[in-house]
Amino acid sequence: MARVFLTVLDSVGCGGALDAAAFGDAGSNTLGHIVQACAAGRAEVGRSGPLNMPNLDALGLGAVIRLSTGIETPGLAAKPTGRYGAASEISRGKDTPSGHWEMAGLPVPWDWNYFPNTEPAFPQDVVDRVCALAGVGGILGNCHASGIPIINKYAAEHIRTGWPICYTSVDSVFQIAAHEEHFGLERLLNLCRDLAPMLHEMRVGRVIARPFIGSAETGFNRTPNRRDFAIMPPFDTLCDFVSRAGNRVHAVGKINDIFSGRGIDTYYKGKGDASLFDRLVELMTEAEDGALVFSNFVEFDTLYGHQRDVSGYARALEWFDSRVPELLGGMRAGDLLIFTADHGNDPTWVGTDHTRERVPVVVAGAGTGEIGLCAMADIGATVAKHLGADFGPAGRSFI
Repeated sequence: MARVFLTVLDSVGCGGALDAAAFGDAGSNTLGHIVQACAAGRAEVGRSGPLNMPNLDALGLGAVIRLSTGIETPGLAAKPTGRYGAASEISRGKDTPSGHWEMAGLPVPWDWNYFPNTEPAFPQDVVDRVCALAGVGGILGNCHASGIPIINKYAAEHIRTGWPICYTSVDSVFQIAAHEEHFGLERLLNLCRDLAPMLHEMRVGRVIARPFIGSAETGFNRTPNRRDFAIMPPFDTLCDFVSRAGNRVHAVGKINDIFSGRGIDTYYKGKGDASLFDRLVELMTEAEDGALVFSNFVEFDTLYGHQRDVSGYARALEWFDSRVPELLGGMRAGDLLIFTADHGNDPTWVGTDHTRERVPVVVAGAGTGEIGLCAMADIGATVAKHLGADFGPAGRSFI
């Protein structure tokens, strides 16, 4: 029986969203602008030359960018041997839960609550709740910020006072950064877990624990022990449908957190994208007939998109592509291998936030040809059909 490996390259958008202007993102294009920067010699740190992704390009990645936006893709010009298209989102968000829920057949049925870009950013009752749960006299930050800069700004004061660093972004999110040793990792995770119900009632999508280590002398670095406490999907998603059909669902990366464990049989968090890829390769052998293996690779987003690091993003894409043959070589007859994304995060764009974009859909195991412009929920509908599972009304299979 067939299996499906649904693989999300977090934030690897392909531009062209018709509603991008409503989000302040008209013209953003994560993949397209990286391709252009590499070809122009503007992404030369730790790598050089045109973007080198021969394996995904052969399946149709370059063709996806051209389909979505019409721009040229120097270095990505292969004639596709797979199925390829570009998917649009209807949920009113450009964030992780919106993208993943929608590709799993559940467009977000409400408007997320966003914190204002003011200082302070958080209501006093939220601040009071954090302080009560943590047993501290205050919080640091209380603003919109990118994770690494705000940690560098407040880490020393955090260590001195014990106050957690709390911040948000244009996403519906409340993030808490704390030192794993001085504050304690379990204490941080418990704080986020206990705070989450209050924020979820406010329709804030996620409370995220952002642990870090280091000192003023050695520098501060985030660790792989991030944890997302996401609001529970209110209705069934692809994971539930596949599980109800009697098939196994394996989650790799933050997928289990995104769906709050619903419909998921096993999960693997890992210690970075390299370890997640190792686990995905193992699952190419271990996954049962009929299984769905749902993966997310987050470092494109966290390490390079938000940091507006074009060279780093290009290096990460090239690293990922270099390992794609390990996945292709592990496919069995009837398997589908789908590469996609949940939103954009253009490293050439202003600010540090996600960007509203279409996302690529590149498929191995379903023949050759253009899927065209499709809905994000069509991805989940395709997976469900291939695995013989029911699905909701949000999408249509493209195979």
